[in-house]
Amino acid sequence: MKNHLRVLRAEAGWTQAQLAERLSVSRQAVNALEVDKHDPSLDLAYRISAVFGRPVEEIFENPHPPAARKTAG
Repeated sequence: MKNHLRVLRAEAGWTQAQLAERLSVSRQAVNALEVDKHDPSLDLAYRISAVFGRPVEEIFENPHPPAARKTAG
């Protein structure tokens, strides 16, 4: 899942280890998220959202865009 985690972390001036501590995960977990090797659980996505004070949708890109609505006709 594409995300903006690395940019947000850099803007905050945090290392991967510092972000990991704030999220109660390992530094390796933060790295895996940043390089798209791992998708966060819903709980972790919301913790990340809270740490950065941004909605989940601003941090993670939806890999499943909404389908076009069909109209009756």
